Amino acid sequence: MSKTMKNNVSKKVISSRNHHEKKGNRKEDIKITIIDYGKKNVHEEVTESVEKIFIYKNTQTVTWINLSTVKNIKILKEIEKHFNLHPLILEDIVDTGQRPKIKDFGDSLFIVLKMLYYDKDNSTIKIEQVSVILGKNYVISFQEKEGDVFDPIRERIRNNIGNVRKAGTDYLVYCLIDAVIDNYFTTIEKIGEEIEKLEDKIIRRPNPANLRLVHKLKRDLVFLRKSVWPLREVINNMQIGESNLICKSTIPYLRDIYGHTIQVIDNVETLREIIAGVLDIYLSSTNNRMNEIMKVLTIIATIFIPLTFVTGIYGMNFKFMPEIKWFWGYPAVLSIMLLIGVVMLIIFKKKKWM
Repeated sequence: MSKTMKNNVSKKVISSRNHHEKKGNRKEDIKITIIDYGKKNVHEEVTESVEKIFIYKNTQTVTWINLSTVKNIKILKEIEKHFNLHPLILEDIVDTGQRPKIKDFGDSLFIVLKMLYYDKDNSTIKIEQVSVILGKNYVISFQEKEGDVFDPIRERIRNNIGNVRKAGTDYLVYCLIDAVIDNYFTTIEKIGEEIEKLEDKIIRRPNPANLRLVHKLKRDLVFLRKSVWPLREVINNMQIGESNLICKSTIPYLRDIYGHTIQVIDNVETLREIIAGVLDIYLSSTNNRMNEIMKVLTIIATIFIPLTFVTGIYGMNFKFMPEIKWFWGYPAVLSIMLLIGVVMLIIFKKKKWM
């Protein structure tokens, strides 16, 4: 990357940071979590000083450094300088609108993931970009904010569960990707539950609010699909690539999560078909309800057609008409009209039109 492009990236991030500082007049909190481990020992600390992570660059143990910010350009530049990272990595970390991808820079691998959450209260999917740098002895992850789906991995490291303490940095990255994919299954399950509830509501009583929720879920599924499809390419490139940072012993694990990614894609496609079916149910329910209303109105109108004919005859006001001056004429006409209505209702019942 040219010096001009680097300066443009810096200006963009600094401008965003100044905007937030003016708005809140507070310095952004920075949380750096360091977990350094080997087969026998684990060291874990939380700090706000970026200088403390530099000593872990060339250690013989595995170091996982997690930062809960991508907005502090000063810290990002210091990390870029001390770990000899490519300038393009900084640009992609700052731009949180990246699609999942992988870049091989020789001595490091840069991976972009999309961490998804389903907000049940607002019935919406929230997204966070996670950028991961894989080095020989270290893994650096960048999150937009504090909070993630990696707590089970931290517990496995602390308690020496599984192979994570016995393997290298590539296995740790596999664990991070696996955690993100497992959370996709959780998100899909919650969306599936919302679709089932929505389907029940639509069957009972369809309304425009349900239709809006159907379209919202369709957009969320499309968004989820766009986040998962590129991840399949990322994992595939990791398992068939020629990077020295990926050990052969990790390839089977990458194949496993590749299969999980395919399963996530299949589940998303299934939910898309289900939500399309729910939309058809809504339209069918609405049409059926409209047909029932039209049926009732048609029956009422049909009954009143002969009654309107009778009243029309006696409303012509000719001077010489039968029953005009008859004392029982009015009650007789009303009785005939009532009889006509009853007879028509009986006929409709027998023909099962109502």
